[in-house]
Amino acid sequence: MADAMTFVIIIFYFLLLIGIGAWASRKIINTEDYILAGRSLGFWVFTILMVASICSGMTLLGVSGLGYASGWPTIWEQIFVPAAAAFCITIFGMKLHTVGRENGYLTLEDYFAHRFESAKHLRGLSAIAGITVSLIYLVGQYTAISIVLIWLFGIEHWQALIIAGIIITTYTVIGGLYAVSWTTLIQGLILIFGVVAIAPFLIMRAGGLTHINEVLSGIDPNFVAPWYPTPVYAGYAFATPEFLFSFAILLMVGLACAPHVINNVLAAKETKYFKWSPLIAFLIYLVVMLLVKFVGFAVRVLVEEGQIILPEAVNAQDFAFILGVEFASPSMLIWAFFAVIVLAAVMSTTDRLMLTIGTIFSWDIYKNILHPEASTKKVLTVSKASVFLAAVISLILAINPPEMLAWLIWMGIGVMLSTFAIPILGGLYWRGATTKGALAAMACGLIGSGIFGYYHQYVAKLPVHFSLYSVTLALIALIVVSLLTAKNSQKVLDETMTGWYIFRRK
Repeated sequence: MADAMTFVIIIFYFLLLIGIGAWASRKIINTEDYILAGRSLGFWVFTILMVASICSGMTLLGVSGLGYASGWPTIWEQIFVPAAAAFCITIFGMKLHTVGRENGYLTLEDYFAHRFESAKHLRGLSAIAGITVSLIYLVGQYTAISIVLIWLFGIEHWQALIIAGIIITTYTVIGGLYAVSWTTLIQGLILIFGVVAIAPFLIMRAGGLTHINEVLSGIDPNFVAPWYPTPVYAGYAFATPEFLFSFAILLMVGLACAPHVINNVLAAKETKYFKWSPLIAFLIYLVVMLLVKFVGFAVRVLVEEGQIILPEAVNAQDFAFILGVEFASPSMLIWAFFAVIVLAAVMSTTDRLMLTIGTIFSWDIYKNILHPEASTKKVLTVSKASVFLAAVISLILAINPPEMLAWLIWMGIGVMLSTFAIPILGGLYWRGATTKGALAAMACGLIGSGIFGYYHQYVAKLPVHFSLYSVTLALIALIVVSLLTAKNSQKVLDETMTGWYIFRRK
């Protein structure tokens, strides 16, 4: 349990976040300010926001827990996830930022409504899907925060959830994306420098990578292999070559089209940021992810050697990072600093998710479908109420934590991939993609992910991630239905820069 110093530092950190939210609230004049921070995000704020939106509770807790449970065959995750930020900025972001600024988009659903000339049907379906997948993802984030607060203060799971919900909801509600972006900048910098400073020290306390690999190979020789053989012979040995193929698509493309990630590209101040931001975001996240995974390996060794004992919990491996740092910390001050690092990681994604849900409901459902005459003040009020409601629902769903945080996160990403990837890619790059084709793709992807996900979980294990089946179904639906239905207007296709190019053609 934390001492008085740790308690003071954590309270100060929470008050700082709320203070930023109060400061940010003064900059909000209209809906665009609340949702997109007035399209004013500078290069580093935008780049760190992209990294931190992807760098969630899974990064410190889930990634280390996965490394603890499954070893080196999961190292591919440390390439695929950083690539998601670069993929989003390059393949989605360059076009969406340009047409978004020209046409006044506030959300991805605005793009869908314009590109596919479907002001209500496609907007409504994508809004419902966006809220659904964001809630699934949000449950994982609150679970991660709960793990940290339980570790710090020795409180009950439900008490930790309430504390986390109050803090994050407060500064997100009052400050919108201004608050989220600036708190995320601080949280992202804390995370990056903290992991770089602490992880190597912990790895050395476990004997260094050579000793770590020797111990891991003694547990299972495949722990130090690039992948596990087929067929799967144990629950932890899921990373077979065929699964890793689906894993690459899941993380690189699915995470790139997540609503809380892709909406960030609409808030950047300048298009020129998209030249270097993909590379910098990839490299920053790559370093952080590799170090965190190595920590998972190190803690497995420390547990095997009897130097650390994990708690008796269904998600015990997700405590690997925090218990490892506690073991390696020479002082309580470092322990307190690390607590802030973990909270920064999980909160930087949680607040963005909550704002995304509030934005989708208030702008896309309430303003553009239910009450087009609603005033800016009314929309802002509904958005803030939606953020609060999203917190309540996700906190209730997070009461029973999953067996492994990584699995819950992957489920959410799988639904995102199945639902959004094909309509976005088809809309941006194929002039033949039609309104009904996009509707069919989104519906088939969403329903298919539920069917295949259920089959994998409760009927029989699939050889690849379930989302590969549902996203393939969505792709077939887009192509077949688009070829059989009326084309969208050439004027709209030109306005939305649709075609096999990224920069506007002269």
